[in-house]
Amino acid sequence: MKKLNDIKSLFFLMFIILLASCKEQDDNIDIISTDKTKPGVVSNVSVENLDGAARITYRLPDSKNLLYVLARYAINDDRVRETKASYYTDTIMVDGFAREKEYEVSLFAVSRANVMSDPVVIKVHPKTPNYVMINSGLEITPDFGGANFYGLNKNKSPLALHLLVYNETTKKYDEQDPEYVNTDTIDVSIRNLPPVPQKVGVYTTDRFGNVSDTVFKTVTPLFETLLDKSKFSVYQLASDAPTNQFGWDFKYMFDGNLGEPGWHTNTNVPRSIGTFGLGVSAKISRLVMWQRGSSYYEYQNTRKFTLWGSNKDNPADVNLPTGSALGTVAGDWVNMGNFVFPNPPSGLAPSQANEADKAFVAKGVNFTMPRSAGPAKYIRLEITQTWGGLTYVNALEISLYGNPL
Repeated sequence: MKKLNDIKSLFFLMFIILLASCKEQDDNIDIISTDKTKPGVVSNVSVENLDGAARITYRLPDSKNLLYVLARYAINDDRVRETKASYYTDTIMVDGFAREKEYEVSLFAVSRANVMSDPVVIKVHPKTPNYVMINSGLEITPDFGGANFYGLNKNKSPLALHLLVYNETTKKYDEQDPEYVNTDTIDVSIRNLPPVPQKVGVYTTDRFGNVSDTVFKTVTPLFETLLDKSKFSVYQLASDAPTNQFGWDFKYMFDGNLGEPGWHTNTNVPRSIGTFGLGVSAKISRLVMWQRGSSYYEYQNTRKFTLWGSNKDNPADVNLPTGSALGTVAGDWVNMGNFVFPNPPSGLAPSQANEADKAFVAKGVNFTMPRSAGPAKYIRLEITQTWGGLTYVNALEISLYGNPL
């Protein structure tokens, strides 16, 4: 019995020690403190100027109650911004500056009691901000049915491009829906304009509320029209994917209906291919594809696809090569382009797409045909990858634009 009591006493002692150590550890990481001592200031400050931003490094003060470093600075004429950096680091980023010029930044050390040190005022001189650099560098050129705006976004900055078209009736510029970008390449277009001289413009905004100057240009759009789907017809080839399992036949892919049913291949198909005739020979400028709703970025919805074309009257079936490049010839067929559905514009993972991301897909996604693609009378659509990595596929509708010859 004595041995049992000794064991109980030992466990009780260990429990008390554990509680004490936990209490001591908790006290060390309390965010709130009653210590009102003013912390010391940061020192040995150095600055690396970046595009519309600056990276500031410093030595932290020897203050045991330190929680973070605060940077306070004006980014334009009417907005002051603050950024914070934990006491675990000696670097803070200041960004959002409207212009390439000198700015003052005030650095404060802040304690756990929310007591601020005296300010250390430094000067930064950010380089040209991304929104200015990108907008001034955009190439504005004629496009099929409109104008194209092309440029590089080397820092992959999240930006909004505001495209303008002059309205001859109101004598004002009409603004299109903003184009949100965060990729390294910008390639957007204004559509549905007649092939006569058009005054267009563009300005760019960033997430800090900065607005660029507007760039204007007059361009003459290339002729483009929506190809008449009433002339389309299924051109069944032996290597095309069967669709009898669900009844979503390939003909529903171009029936003019954006709802269900669409095209759904059988689940055991080795490749998802469908072939159709255009009823005319046409130089295709772009296509629009609509995905099946709700799970736009998941399951058997299209992620990657290839368009094959033939301008012959009765093109023969052939085993299409996989992973082919633009211009690859396979029998009567030519690779007219390899396409990838864009990731959610928000930058979220596909499985976490928000309502704006889904709305982007719901209105139909545009894909521009390479200028080198020749005319075609027949099209083979091959889905090479789905969002969910499935071998079978579904899609609702496809529209083709171009110039019937």
